[in-house]
Amino acid sequence: MIFTNLDFLTNLPLTEYAKYFGKHKKPKHTSKRFRSNIMLNPLKLKHLNRIDESSADMITLNLEDAIAPSRKKEALLNIALFLSHLENSSSFIIVRTNPLADGGEEEIAFLNDFGFDAVRVAKVKTETEIAQILTLLSADKELHISLETKEAFSNLKRLRIDERLTVANLGILDLLTSLGLAQSIVTLNNPTIDYILSKFLVDAKIAGIHPISFMFQEYNDTDTFKAWCQHEKLMGFESKACMGPKQVEIANKVFSLDSDAIKRAKSIKHLFEAQSMKNNHGFMHEKYGFIDEPIYRDSLLVLNKI
Repeated sequence: MIFTNLDFLTNLPLTEYAKYFGKHKKPKHTSKRFRSNIMLNPLKLKHLNRIDESSADMITLNLEDAIAPSRKKEALLNIALFLSHLENSSSFIIVRTNPLADGGEEEIAFLNDFGFDAVRVAKVKTETEIAQILTLLSADKELHISLETKEAFSNLKRLRIDERLTVANLGILDLLTSLGLAQSIVTLNNPTIDYILSKFLVDAKIAGIHPISFMFQEYNDTDTFKAWCQHEKLMGFESKACMGPKQVEIANKVFSLDSDAIKRAKSIKHLFEAQSMKNNHGFMHEKYGFIDEPIYRDSLLVLNKI
């Protein structure tokens, strides 16, 4: 909990917020284990006050479509206030801004000196927009994007003009609208949705961008949410957008590596490296079958996710 009491914020005029800004700047997040990405509304002060206790691997503080235009400044100042008193967090913290032309430019400039890990910009379409954002963004912060337009969907591999663009979040509902497709097709095993997921995943991996799958809106339908996580894990995804703690708990469990997979990877790494010392790069093992360099590289990929 960041503040023990939130009463001082009751009826606090926006013009007075800066007087309460602290001087803390949380350390840069180093872990790349991104199983869950929870979206939080910065107008919900009790939720904002607990970002230092969240079990989500990533926290996205949302300034965009969930915030009415008349309250966007309040939401922005809330984020600044709580970040300025945040000393530590085990979560990677992102601020989701509005599109550049709709206030995003000013939001990035205002927040640059506060302690968070990345900015996520909505409805990006072109490399020019990426370049503009990187010019505005502090060099110590990453850039994440919301992939919500047909232009970005068809152009993802060309959008990574800089290594600071590290993550893309699939905004499936906005993307379907952009494509002229009904949102009702978002069902398990729908071939069009599976194509969108597959193309997004592969294009992101080619570009060197970490892909995060879409947010499932039916918060209380945990069975279907779990089924989506399992389906996406089989496809190759490692991360899922989440609406709340129940979804975070499920995503963290589904996308975690099981102990057997870790044990197998460690064993293969040890066996291959021992055989390599004898100039043997391909051999049979009674438990793991044929082991060669591609199998070894896969074990390293597993171990790098721990």
